[in-house]
Amino acid sequence: MSMNERPSRRAVIAGLAALGLGCVLKSGPASAAPLAKVKADGVLRVAVYQDNRPWSWSDGGNLRGIDVDLGKALAESLGVRADVVEFPAADDLNADLRNVVWRGGLLGFRPCDVMLHVPFDRQLMVENDQVAVISPYYREGFAMVCGNEQTDCEVPPSQFNGKRLAAETGTVSDAYLLGSFGGVLRSDVRHFGTGYAAVAAVGTDKADVALATRAQVEAAQADHPAAAIRRRRGPIPALVTPGWDIGMAVKENSRSLGDALEESVARMIADGRLAALFKAHGVEWHAALAG
Repeated sequence: MSMNERPSRRAVIAGLAALGLGCVLKSGPASAAPLAKVKADGVLRVAVYQDNRPWSWSDGGNLRGIDVDLGKALAESLGVRADVVEFPAADDLNADLRNVVWRGGLLGFRPCDVMLHVPFDRQLMVENDQVAVISPYYREGFAMVCGNEQTDCEVPPSQFNGKRLAAETGTVSDAYLLGSFGGVLRSDVRHFGTGYAAVAAVGTDKADVALATRAQVEAAQADHPAAAIRRRRGPIPALVTPGWDIGMAVKENSRSLGDALEESVARMIADGRLAALFKAHGVEWHAALAG
């Protein structure tokens, strides 16, 4: 997830209950726990985005996803249990870091120990000196898919005029389809709550073409193996982003915890566990460039 390609934004107030599931403690000054306190408490509170499949989503009340499994693996590496909490995305990433990592949300909600799925971005780090963005664990990008056999997925995207195009609302994918090529595709764009849902719509013949993140595309293809979801092999013209690294964030004064988490991720990369974790969700792991 880049600073621009993010889960659909919902009002923070609508998700207060989700914010509090695992991060609400008794009242007092807000502070993320350093390593010693995490081990003393026996729990690592991990924050993941709501409705962000395949990274984190609720399935019948149970949290699932790559980041959910990663949070549990990180807690296990520290010898503690994981308390994985989903939270609704705010209006911007700075607000997410403020609400979830270092200050806390409304009504006394206290920060979690670590937030996953944070862009490993230098400008973001400069703007948020209350947090430490650490341990990039994946390199994300974009992918395009097509459905029925009448759609040639390799043609210039401007030729998709008249096709049913799918994208997640308010994302880079959405902006690309709406605004590129002089806006000729604007009237053909259909919006979905997530990029995963946009890709799945191609598999159920509710859309002809979808643009989403690579992880969303691969997960949807894996979950719908019999569906006609064909991935574009060539580059996507005029798509300006080359990709981005995904990491995690802890509070600035929780560096001891951050160091321990970085060591855990490094071990998971070295012994193949991280790649296997991604594969279990149908996603090919790509090493972060900053790693």
